[in-house]
Amino acid sequence: QVQLVESGGGLVQAGGSLRLSCAASGSIFRNAVMGWYCQAPGKQRELVAAITSGGHTNYADSMKGRFTISRDNAKNTVYLQMNSLKPEDTAVYYCRGTRTPYDYWGQGTQVTVSS
Repeated sequence: QVQLVESGGGLVQAGGSLRLSCAASGSIFRNAVMGWYCQAPGKQRELVAAITSGGHTNYADSMKGRFTISRDNAKNTVYLQMNSLKPEDTAVYYCRGTRTPYDYWGQGTQVTVSS
């Protein structure tokens, strides 16, 4: 049974920071591409950032320079450091792990940024 469990969301003022964590159980983490996605009310889920098992990263343009994705392979955990948060970053943030043919999602964690 593979599980992805996110934590670290919450309420923060604009300009503040949060660090999200996603702990993976089971065998998904090794060699998987891990990603963070966000879904705001009334909008489609979209990629925030992704990281390969080798550490290569990819970011959505709107998050570049503010967010940093990282992973600790020894702890089977992927992180998203979010700085300079804006009200438009308010969304549910989901962790995703993909390793063909497997594709797993976490349950999401709410991030709310107040102005």
